[in-house]
Amino acid sequence: MSEPRRRILIPGDRKQAAPSAAGDASLPVEACDCPRLDPADWDGVESDWSDITFLRASVKALAGVPVGFDAARSALFERASALGFEVPEDAMLLIGEGTFSRPLLLEVEGEVPASKEVIRPGGVAYSRLVEAPWGELAKAARRLRDEARERYGRPPAAMYAWYLTCPVCSRERNFETLLVAHYPG
Repeated sequence: MSEPRRRILIPGDRKQAAPSAAGDASLPVEACDCPRLDPADWDGVESDWSDITFLRASVKALAGVPVGFDAARSALFERASALGFEVPEDAMLLIGEGTFSRPLLLEVEGEVPASKEVIRPGGVAYSRLVEAPWGELAKAARRLRDEARERYGRPPAAMYAWYLTCPVCSRERNFETLLVAHYPG
């Protein structure tokens, strides 16, 4: 049995401007099981990704807009189970950039079988917890890309979004999303 995955925060300069409602557990939301992230652990934080494993799939996109996200998400969870992976509680489910196809990454734990769909990206990830109502996600991603470029002296190798809300709680939580700028090791 493998050792459980741990997130290791890297201390450093954390210029933090947390969104007003992000991570506020007191928001009145109907019953849903969407993750709630603590801004102190995720907003303006650099995380070590050397021990994180993802199961990779893709989702089709039309002019950059994901199409069939729920079906791809369900299939990815089923594939993780079929491969014998454990999916941690509140596992990251990241969607990357792309015009016609977008990578979809599910955080998993367990023995790593040899497969092109299993990746260990390594390096570090710099994240921002943002409120991204309609039309604001692209702007927030550009701000994070610029902030990461200034912080690390180069653009990130990849950008990902983790949608933290569902149709039940999206409006009340103002479409809370975690944006991630990844820098491989």
